[in-house]
Amino acid sequence: MGGAASKPARQLPKAVKPSWTGARTSGPHDAQPQRPPLPRASETKDEAIERDSKDPQFLANLNRLGPVAVDHHMRTVRLAADSASQTFQTRLQSEVEARSSRPTHNHLLPSSLTELLDERKAVTKRSELEDLANRYGIDVARLESLARFVNTPSIQQDSMIKTMGEDGVERVTVIAAWIDPAKAGIPDPATGR
Repeated sequence: MGGAASKPARQLPKAVKPSWTGARTSGPHDAQPQRPPLPRASETKDEAIERDSKDPQFLANLNRLGPVAVDHHMRTVRLAADSASQTFQTRLQSEVEARSSRPTHNHLLPSSLTELLDERKAVTKRSELEDLANRYGIDVARLESLARFVNTPSIQQDSMIKTMGEDGVERVTVIAAWIDPAKAGIPDPATGR
């Protein structure tokens, strides 16, 4: 059992190093190639600087574009003192409006704007539109200008689809529509129709 003949059979082979280990050694031929020194800045233009500044392709492109057309009808804009003063006045006015309990003319909270746009959809006459605008403290022209680009979500008639999910939850899907009272008889101020 513990004989000497069985002992070498139980030894595990020793790790063999690959043949390429240690094959490379750094020498003088493996050094990084030397780059020529970069040119230094100069206070005067020498021949090398002049040669470097010439770009025939760039010059050809400039000649092809031709002379620059200058617009001589420009106005001078003064920004320094006027801009700072105007910014200060705007901020001061904004703070006064925020502290006021009375709503400011042509300024609405988002919730009020939503209610106004919803009520606007039901309006059929120009006089009703004017009454609605006066009630919310907004100019009719401002309301019409705003309503060209902003609206509240509306549901298209007969577009409701009910589906039952695998989990037993009923889902309702509807199609959103842009409802404009101009189609209900109010003329559009931009087109007059």
